[in-house]
Amino acid sequence: MKKIIAVCLGLLLLLPLAGCGAAAEDVSVMATFYPVYILAENVLDGVEGVKLSSMTPPSTGCLHDYQLLTSDMKALAKAQALLVNGAGMESFLPDLAGQFPSLKIIDCSLGVELLAEEEQEEEHEHEHEHEHGEYNTHIWLAPQNAVQMVKNLRDGLAELLPEQAAQIGANAEQYIARLEALDAELREAIAELPNKKIVTFHEAFPYFAKAYGLEVAAVVALEPDEPISPRMLKQVIQQVKEAGNPPLFSEPQYENTALRTVAQETGAQVFELDPLVTGDGSLTAYEDTMRRNLEVLREALGERPAGSN
Repeated sequence: MKKIIAVCLGLLLLLPLAGCGAAAEDVSVMATFYPVYILAENVLDGVEGVKLSSMTPPSTGCLHDYQLLTSDMKALAKAQALLVNGAGMESFLPDLAGQFPSLKIIDCSLGVELLAEEEQEEEHEHEHEHEHGEYNTHIWLAPQNAVQMVKNLRDGLAELLPEQAAQIGANAEQYIARLEALDAELREAIAELPNKKIVTFHEAFPYFAKAYGLEVAAVVALEPDEPISPRMLKQVIQQVKEAGNPPLFSEPQYENTALRTVAQETGAQVFELDPLVTGDGSLTAYEDTMRRNLEVLREALGERPAGSN
């Protein structure tokens, strides 16, 4: 009897250790920030044996001025894959291939037609060197680009997790169908709007504007946290007036003092567009945010009262 009890006790002691071993076998996949995390969350929905996390908190916003933390490097050392937006967004990352040779890097921007940064700057004079990179990085804000990003995630994650490739593929196809439906909805609704000119707080929306025939008449700040000199502010105010005082669009993640000044000087109305860089992390976050943005655009770009600019 004592032997039986001893064996049972031994097995009980081993159970927690077995559980720890099973958890440690999960494949660790990291996304650099919120938009990439949302897309990957849909591709990996219900896929067992993988742990998806975001390197940055969902309240971080764009990674324009992000500085890599020691905790980030420790997390990367334990990860099997890193999902990046690409196009220069993660310029803060070191030579990961050299430091983490076994880390699989999946670049979501592959196959996306990138807009050169110069196209956004050519009409503006800047008093400082713009360091954001060669291309505009906000690729996810056009749903067709998001479709390509999902395809890149699907291919890379299926290669990383071959035993779950079928489910990853099925998830991706279902999500792509939803994104295609969203794109058609946006295209039809925005085409019917009588006004197409917008002024954005920062350079987040060129891909969205190009996809749906909108014209970005002016950009208040190329970087969301950059100081704006009186000369630059005067230039934006003049551009807005020359464009007929189209609606101004702030962003919920950033302070918009300069944009409010433009509104006061021009009489243009202020609305809010969400660049989808923060949120609740739900599976439908992308579609929900885009549809909220559509409602804002309907209000801002609809028929204007008689006598208004």
